[in-house]
Amino acid sequence: MPSPKTAVLVVGKMHSRVLETLNDRFDLVQMEANGNHGLDAETAKRIRGAVVSGSFSAALMDALPALEVIASFGVGYDGVDARHAASKGIIVTNTPDVLNDEVADTALALLLNAARRFPQAENWLRQGRWVSEGAFPLSPFSLKGRHVGLYGLGRIGQEIANRLEPFKVKISYHTRSRHEGVSYDYYPTLKGMAEAVDTLIAIVPKTPQTHKTIDAEVLSALGPEGILINVGRGWTVDEDALIAALRSGAIGAVGLDVFYDEPNVPAELLTFPNATLLPHIASATVPTRNAMADLVANNVIEWFAKGVALTPVPETPSRQR
Repeated sequence: MPSPKTAVLVVGKMHSRVLETLNDRFDLVQMEANGNHGLDAETAKRIRGAVVSGSFSAALMDALPALEVIASFGVGYDGVDARHAASKGIIVTNTPDVLNDEVADTALALLLNAARRFPQAENWLRQGRWVSEGAFPLSPFSLKGRHVGLYGLGRIGQEIANRLEPFKVKISYHTRSRHEGVSYDYYPTLKGMAEAVDTLIAIVPKTPQTHKTIDAEVLSALGPEGILINVGRGWTVDEDALIAALRSGAIGAVGLDVFYDEPNVPAELLTFPNATLLPHIASATVPTRNAMADLVANNVIEWFAKGVALTPVPETPSRQR
């Protein structure tokens, strides 16, 4: 008799390309996200791998005694309790690098749109107001001569910096520690950098240390000519403080691809003409999502074929099975 296929759990919605790639090689077991796992004891014992786009709790890991690897769809894996996984010898993988370019491109697009109000200008034309009211009002800001502070200088942050250089802006950064070999000015505190720059681009992960760090004090330091761009996590911005700053004119403009409670966006935030808002689409292109799906599937395939994960997260470094 042929050996039974290795059982792999699919948690919630998953990119179809992942399922198509894994389906012939593994016994895929579907489970609803964000609820009781609902697996019978025998099935739970068979699960050796998992793929997820979203959360994977410590309790679920504990319910799967044979689990070896969790492949997470996305560069951020804050929904997966990686430290608990490490304590149980479970490998967690993510999808770094393949989406760096798209996210960096989106950051630049948001910055240009926030400074020059291109979406609003297009709506002016589409609504017939160019004909009825004349030229669109002058943009209050320009990218020329700006000082951009990067909050985060990981892989994506570095790609954003590379794209900014041809725009002839000054670039600085704030991270927990200085990066060796980086020529940009380093600021040891976020507030200190906000006081020095007029443009802040946030690209930090969701951690306890980054919760609402862009608060009223930082926004005030950025100033009325300031522009805030966030392509990291909505968790990083105190949205109440941001709304208050936009309402009072304490900050000049904002471009957001991420929000604190997605997909719920504060109603008042939608009313500001100087806010450019996107529905978390930074990596949302067919080529990039396909590449992410391939990496998710290949992490599972390589783990069970060779005992080595391709892109393990730092908390759970790859090792031979």
